[in-house]
Amino acid sequence: MLEKEPSVCEEKTYNELFRKYYQPATKYIYYKCGNLEQAEDIVQNVFIKIWKLCDTIIYSKAKSYIYSACNNSFLNEVAHKKVVLKHQKAAKDNTNYESPDYLIEVDEFRIQLKQAISDLNVKEREVFLLSRIENKTYKEIAEITGLTIKAIERRMSKALKELREKLGAHIKL
Repeated sequence: MLEKEPSVCEEKTYNELFRKYYQPATKYIYYKCGNLEQAEDIVQNVFIKIWKLCDTIIYSKAKSYIYSACNNSFLNEVAHKKVVLKHQKAAKDNTNYESPDYLIEVDEFRIQLKQAISDLNVKEREVFLLSRIENKTYKEIAEITGLTIKAIERRMSKALKELREKLGAHIKL
């Protein structure tokens, strides 16, 4: 004679499922998302859903239901975040209120700046780019190039002087 499966709707059976699968399911989702609070929220929401839908869940398949529901909830959150980020980016891109003349001037200045940087002596250009583009300190640049900090300061000073002469004193370097 076949034994009747316990009902997930019974509080004792539900609590048994919770104690048995809450921790492993939380770890499973944590490994996917790297955020313990998010993992706990997802698993708790799945167990709330199980309680609400208890009469439709077969006890012997509860484990696979829990893991599938947790995974699907995680994937839904990821998809939602992507949509939110996409809309934030689109909103940010649409808030460009500069005049076309200003945008043209900015593009022209960028071209002049690139040309002025490429016209620098190789040694000064290297120091300038490491400092301003790579955000390296003079000490780090000295370690990279094998020069003294004073030599780096001289090269940077010379590079800035040349750029000011070519681009105008009103720029801030």
